[in-house]
Amino acid sequence: MKKILIVDDEEMIRNVLHEYAEYEGHEAFEAENGREAVQMCKDNDFDIILMDVMMPKLDGFSAVKEIKKMKDIPVIMLSARGEEYDKLFGFEIGVDDYVVKPFSPKEVMARVNAVLKRHSKSENKSDVYKFEGLEVDITGRNVYVDGEKAELTPKEYELLFYLVKNRGVALSREKLLSDVWGFDFFGDDRTVDTHIKMLRSNLKQYRKFVLTLRGMGYKFEA
Repeated sequence: MKKILIVDDEEMIRNVLHEYAEYEGHEAFEAENGREAVQMCKDNDFDIILMDVMMPKLDGFSAVKEIKKMKDIPVIMLSARGEEYDKLFGFEIGVDDYVVKPFSPKEVMARVNAVLKRHSKSENKSDVYKFEGLEVDITGRNVYVDGEKAELTPKEYELLFYLVKNRGVALSREKLLSDVWGFDFFGDDRTVDTHIKMLRSNLKQYRKFVLTLRGMGYKFEA
C-alpha cells in the first residue's frame, strides 16, 4: 500500500481519484490547495503526489517547488492546460509526469503505478560511480564535482543516472524521453536538449563525458 496525496480544488476530481486510488490498493489523502499540500507534506511522508496546476492560495507549480525543497516525492501534475511551456516548466522543477484534463482515472492510476515502480527500482539499487573528479552516487541521489556537491534538479539527477547506467551506449532523444520521463511525450525533442544543457553546466569540466551524437541523441563516455 502506497500513500497518495491528491491535490485539487475541485472536490469531484479529488473524490474520483481517491476512489480509484483505494481500488488500486493505495491509501489516499486529499488537499484542496497548494498551501494545504505543502503543510501536509511537512507533517507526513507520501509516496507520490497528484497535483493540480491552477488552484487558489498557492498554485501547483509553486507548491511542487516548496515540497521539493523538503522531500524528494514523485509528482504527477494535473492540468486543463496542455501547452508545451507548462509541461517543460513542470519537468524543469522535477515533475515526473503531466496529465491533461479531462483525463481517464484509470490512465492516471496506470501512470501512478508506473512512476512508483521506477522510483522503487532506483531506491533498491546501490551504485556509486567515479569518473576522474566526478562522483555519481545513485543510491544517495548525490553528485559531486571535485568533492563539491552539485545542485541538480530532480529530473537532471534522473537523466544523469540513466546516462551513467547506460554509459557507452548511444541513446536517441526518443529513448531518453521514453525511459527517463516514462510516458508518451507530446512536445518535441527540445525537452531533452534543454535538460542536457543544464546538466552539462552543473557538471562543469566533466561535461566532456556527455557526448552529443549529431542527428541522434547523446552518450555518456568516460
